[in-house]
Amino acid sequence: MIRLFIFLLVVLALGWGFSWLADRPGLISITWQDHLIETSIMVAATMVAALVAAAMILWWIIGVIWTSPYSVRRYFRARKRDRGYQALSTGLIAAGAGNALLARKMSLRTRGLLSSDQEPLIHLLEAQTALIEGRHDDARKKFEQMVEDPETRELGLRGLYMEARRLGANEAARQYAEKAVEHAPYLPWAAQATLEAHSQSGRWDEALRLLDQQRMANILEKAQADRWKAVLLTARAGDRLEGDPKGARDDAMAALKLAKDLVPAAVIAAKGWLREDNIRKAASALEGVWKIEPHPDIAQAYVRARSGDSTTDRLKRAEKLEALRPNNIESLIAVAQAALDAQEFRKARAKAEAAARMESREGVYLLLADIEEAETGDQGRVRHWMAQALRAPRDPAWVADGFVSEKWLPVSPVTGRLDAFEWKAPFGQLEGPIEEGTLAADNAIASLPPVETAKDEEPPKQIVIHPAPAPEPLKSELAVAAKTPAPANVKPKDEKLPETEEEPVPFFGRPPDDPGVKDPDAGQPATRLRLF
Repeated sequence: MIRLFIFLLVVLALGWGFSWLADRPGLISITWQDHLIETSIMVAATMVAALVAAAMILWWIIGVIWTSPYSVRRYFRARKRDRGYQALSTGLIAAGAGNALLARKMSLRTRGLLSSDQEPLIHLLEAQTALIEGRHDDARKKFEQMVEDPETRELGLRGLYMEARRLGANEAARQYAEKAVEHAPYLPWAAQATLEAHSQSGRWDEALRLLDQQRMANILEKAQADRWKAVLLTARAGDRLEGDPKGARDDAMAALKLAKDLVPAAVIAAKGWLREDNIRKAASALEGVWKIEPHPDIAQAYVRARSGDSTTDRLKRAEKLEALRPNNIESLIAVAQAALDAQEFRKARAKAEAAARMESREGVYLLLADIEEAETGDQGRVRHWMAQALRAPRDPAWVADGFVSEKWLPVSPVTGRLDAFEWKAPFGQLEGPIEEGTLAADNAIASLPPVETAKDEEPPKQIVIHPAPAPEPLKSELAVAAKTPAPANVKPKDEKLPETEEEPVPFFGRPPDDPGVKDPDAGQPATRLRLF
């Protein structure tokens, strides 16, 4: 653009000059060796311009002839370089596609057309070719050569890091990553590998410092950086809880500001506040996370915040949690457990059955078995709930990369990934049809007869079960049935019950899976009534 502007200015200047000379005519006389040459000013100016143009053309022709050998050599050198880059590009594509034969062929051709000192990508092509051919020792040597060159140092360290990870040499991989971070802290793979290495070894301060550097370099997104920082702060708070409760509490509260749904941070913060006998702030921290993410760890820490509380006080605190998150299975389980501890079996059973109807899981049926054991002691009913728990889906747990942990951990023990643990059902159980022999929640609850609550000094009352109406039998069967005396434990339909005994509730479900062990001393009826 600038050259075009200068060209236009020159053309305008020449045009203006010739126009100015045309408006002022005159003659020019030149005497040279007894010759007199006279001409007009316009003709003289035109001749001068022509001579200048001819001199420039002649100079250009001489320059082309003088530089022609170099131009020829440059042409053939550029052609060779283009062929080399074409072979290099084809070889890299072949190596990426896994075509070892073509990659090896293009690597040899590139060596003949290009110099490795001028083009470092030749080392990369040879290293990739060696990798896909299985020559890992040659590949490592190439990567080590690339580390010596400042231009390919990062690429060589990346290759050595991947080879160390492949061989399981985690310490060597960590050293390569740290060396890469020293020279280029903006590399995402090196920064993340170093961060995970610091986290695995428990060096939380160094991990936090490195994470801040990544945040300032815009390597991580703000949401991801805040989440990881909250996880690292929570991990450091867990290590400092016993020796420095105040510092652990501050770290946990800072983590909650970055990730409001981080359950372990809330539990650690509450424990820190409770060490200072500040129950109000501990409850506030737990309630804030409970509203977002109900969790059994929060429920346990909240209900048992004060060690001197009675079981009734704990039940009230559990009911407060239920009021914060109604119609939630964790709320129902917390209230049911607290009611069981308080010996309020009716409420415990109602909440546990509501939780079972909401979500069928192992822990709910085990809780119903505990309620049954404490309230009635009926071993048949207890075994019924135990059987349902055995067949029900497992309770959620902290799971990371297939590893199930009893408590939350900041990094995965399998892969070393940061913030890998999730609260979910182990082994990724999928929802599907009910397995054979498993009852749905409603059927499992309805399959047992209702429980009659008795006074403490009276034994449990006998529950009378009336059979469902059967089809009309044949006359011969009626005659046999009329001659057969009724069992002692079956009462006539019209017989009035004593005033002290409540009217039994009819049972229309099926009997429990295990009716229990029969009493060998109990009397057997003389005959058995045939119903069907």
